[in-house]
Amino acid sequence: MDRPIRLRLIGAPGSPYTQKMLGLLRYRQIPYDVMWGMPEVVLEQMHVAKPNMVFMPTFLFDDDLGEVVAHCDSTPIIRELEARYPERTVLPRDPALGFIDYLLEDFADEWVTKYMFHYRWHAEVDADNAGTLLPLSAGPHLSDDEATQLKQFFTQRQISRLEYVGSNALTAPVIEASYRRFLVAMQAHLAQRPFLLGQQPAASDFAFYGQLSQLVGFDPTPRRIAHELSPRTVGWVYMMNDLSGLQPSIDGWMSLEDQSDTLRGLLAECGRVYVPALLANNAAVKAGEKHWSTEIDGCDWQQRSFPYQSKCLAWINGAYQSLTARDKNRVDRVLEGTGCEDMLKAD
Repeated sequence: MDRPIRLRLIGAPGSPYTQKMLGLLRYRQIPYDVMWGMPEVVLEQMHVAKPNMVFMPTFLFDDDLGEVVAHCDSTPIIRELEARYPERTVLPRDPALGFIDYLLEDFADEWVTKYMFHYRWHAEVDADNAGTLLPLSAGPHLSDDEATQLKQFFTQRQISRLEYVGSNALTAPVIEASYRRFLVAMQAHLAQRPFLLGQQPAASDFAFYGQLSQLVGFDPTPRRIAHELSPRTVGWVYMMNDLSGLQPSIDGWMSLEDQSDTLRGLLAECGRVYVPALLANNAAVKAGEKHWSTEIDGCDWQQRSFPYQSKCLAWINGAYQSLTARDKNRVDRVLEGTGCEDMLKAD
């Protein structure tokens, strides 16, 4: 029997997006080989051209000519994998439910990651933990000198990136309050069902899992808070690690109309904090401004403009506009009053 074709990807154990995709690959039973390391270095060693932006995880696909091409960005990669491997899908067939899944995935990737990045690098105790363990998680054999040098490199580089995430002394209270509300919302929702949209995971489950794998399992401060406020979330994260044995079914996702009101708790948090950030950032990017400020959750917020999140807003609106009138109405009823509807009015 021929050995099955195995996907190849480059990532790191401490990367939430790497964990997002590894959890998804295990659930979908897609064979893979993962190389731990910095994608820029590994790609150079393999003589593979780098994409315009390189980040974790980086997937290696063969193009039509058999050439290896590097791809980043987990959301479009999930859709590419659906085309290549149709079994055990993570994308709901109902377009309206699929839109909610897409919205939640984006919320996880672009806002819940603020929790992860903030808690990992804002406080000294967490930054010291991350700086020490991240190099060793991919190379426990490193010498003490190598580990010390890498700790300094990772710590300085990541702390310098806090401005892109929006973590600073002004925004810290907003991020930390949002994390606590998010955990409470997850605690309530997981009391109703094992996954976000029913009895089996969707793409958004893996997006939340990726970030929470770090918040619950790696970083000291958010781990303590999660155990205190949301033990169901802690248990859910450990369950999500390997769902290869779960058998999905056609009716594994509940209909949009039958979703629990607790789902609105997660959508309301998205509308409360992520939507105003998206809209303010989009206005700044369009105006060519490098920084923006707005009010989020009754507090001042300032951060550097991020063109990618302007694209996220456009993609969300594009997905919404592609729905039929009937499905738009179904989505509108779910989002009404959550604040998420405000982003669908954006230009």
